[in-house]
Amino acid sequence: MLDVEPPPGVRWPRSVDTVITHLRAIIAEGGLELPLPGGGDTISRWAALARLGRRDLPLARLAEGHADALAILAEAGRKPVPEALYGVWAARSGGAGAALRGRTLNGTVRFCSGARHLDRALIAALDDDGHSVVLDVDLADDRVASVPGTWVPVGMDASDSPDVVVDDLEVSDDMVVGSPGFYLRRPGFWQGGIGVAAVWLGGAAGVLDDVVAGLSDPDPHQSAHVGALHTAIRSTEALLVHAASAVDGAPAGDHKLLAWTCRAAAERTAWDVLDRAPRVTGPTPMCRDRRFAQRLADLQVYVRQHHAEKDLAAIGREVLA
Repeated sequence: MLDVEPPPGVRWPRSVDTVITHLRAIIAEGGLELPLPGGGDTISRWAALARLGRRDLPLARLAEGHADALAILAEAGRKPVPEALYGVWAARSGGAGAALRGRTLNGTVRFCSGARHLDRALIAALDDDGHSVVLDVDLADDRVASVPGTWVPVGMDASDSPDVVVDDLEVSDDMVVGSPGFYLRRPGFWQGGIGVAAVWLGGAAGVLDDVVAGLSDPDPHQSAHVGALHTAIRSTEALLVHAASAVDGAPAGDHKLLAWTCRAAAERTAWDVLDRAPRVTGPTPMCRDRRFAQRLADLQVYVRQHHAEKDLAAIGREVLA
């Protein structure tokens, strides 16, 4: 899945503006017209996302959000607004999140990737009964505003993922996507989660690309680390290939445990890369090659979307049950 030579990266020095420009060019060329998950060619979808992760993780994060939004709309029998660049904003960390009271949307949503550059977002909110409701929101509305100073990382800086405040946004019927509970209930929720794991794996492979490219006369220890990383990446890749086959074989099946397992495997591979790659290269590229240092920082931040021991414990409970 990851054998394809990665295409050229985004223009450097990288910024959210250059990443968005690159992403819009990819979309204009049909590069994100991906097979829907569970539609019979899921592996091609995840391979495309992995290649983007191998190119640049903020680019892949925004591309994955757009592709996920289109898949969610398709599951709901809806069409996207033509030429709009979408995101999916559903985080409820730190007690934050959007709330739909009657027909009015309010709240603060964290980690809203592309906040200042996207055209539209699917925002997941809790309604009066505690059900998740998905709303297709036009981000040009001045009642939707990003919060300055809430996204100041080194890694994934160009994903532009600050908090967004929604203030008394009136919700019309045509903004509602699916029925209450649709977002978490649909098969694509877990299928989309494996798509994120594919991006993480692509990011890990991108770091290994740079490590290998920088070696001219490796010693046995460097070779051993490269061999271990190659094995870890290919093992996780094999799991994703198996997962794609399972999803296509039972599109409406319960793939929660499979999704958790794929994400845990990709997270473990990413951390293996983050641990071993600097031991191969030494400090020089981390201090003199901004792109390489940025790759490491991006991967470290993005893979923390995995909830570490909390998600591993969930896997354990499923296995023991």
